[in-house]
Amino acid sequence: MYRADEIAARASRLGDAAGVALRRPANWLQLAKFCLVGASGYVVNLAIFSALVYADVYYLLAAVCSFLVAVTNNYTWNRLWTFRHQRGSLVFQGLRFLVVSAVALAANLAFLATLVELGVPKIPAQAAAIALVTPWNFVANKLWSFRRQRRGP
Repeated sequence: MYRADEIAARASRLGDAAGVALRRPANWLQLAKFCLVGASGYVVNLAIFSALVYADVYYLLAAVCSFLVAVTNNYTWNRLWTFRHQRGSLVFQGLRFLVVSAVALAANLAFLATLVELGVPKIPAQAAAIALVTPWNFVANKLWSFRRQRRGP
C-alpha cells in the first residue's frame, strides 16, 4: 500500500516529466505526424465503414472490418515515418501496437453502439467514435508501442 507522501511524490515526478515533454519541439512534430497518419487512417476507416454500411453489412461488423484496414495503414506509416527513430523489433512493436489498437477498437465499438442507440446516424457516430479514441491511441503508442529502446546494459 502506498502512503500519501509517496503518491504525491510520484505524481509530482510525472507532472515534471510531462512538463519537460511538452517543452520539446520534437514531441509536437511527432504529434503532428501522428495526427496526419491518423487522419489518413480516419479517411480509410470511414470510407470502408461507409461502403460496408451501404452494402447492408451490420454496422458493428463494418466497424471491425474498417478498423483492421485502417490499423494496418496506421501501423505502417507510424513505424516508417512518425516513430522511425524509435523503431525496435517489428514483431515486438507490432504486438504492442495491436494491444493498444484492440483497446481502442473496444472503446470505439462501445462509443459507436452508444451513439447509434442514442439515435445518431451510423456514419457520423463512427466519425465521432474514432475521434474519441484518438488521444488514447497517441499516448499509448508513443509511451508504450514505439517507446525508445534502451541501448546497452
